[in-house]
Amino acid sequence: MLGRLPSKPSTQGQWGRKYPVIGQTWRRHWPEVIPFYAFPADVRRIIYTTNSIEALHAKLRRAVRARGHFPTDEAALKLLCLVLRLTAKEWKMPQKEWTAAKAQFAILFEDRFAIT
Repeated sequence: MLGRLPSKPSTQGQWGRKYPVIGQTWRRHWPEVIPFYAFPADVRRIIYTTNSIEALHAKLRRAVRARGHFPTDEAALKLLCLVLRLTAKEWKMPQKEWTAAKAQFAILFEDRFAIT
């Protein structure tokens, strides 16, 4: 069941006065933000969780920085592929919220999503 959708941010209040540019950007992009609130909380949590993405990005950056330079673009691409392959082997457990999110996806998108 959907909760109350957030209202469009105003220019008033603590955050509007402290960070006016962020408030303007938020209001300008409000039509793109609000559709995410149509999803149940379990699905939203999976959509906006970035820890896994940030960890992967850090591994890729660390590998490139350790190497320093590459003779060709293909050499850089090979290194990144190797890092991705090794990282994929380390991934053992899905996020704990993923089970609940999969159930919600199966309900919302029954014709396109199957729980496996």
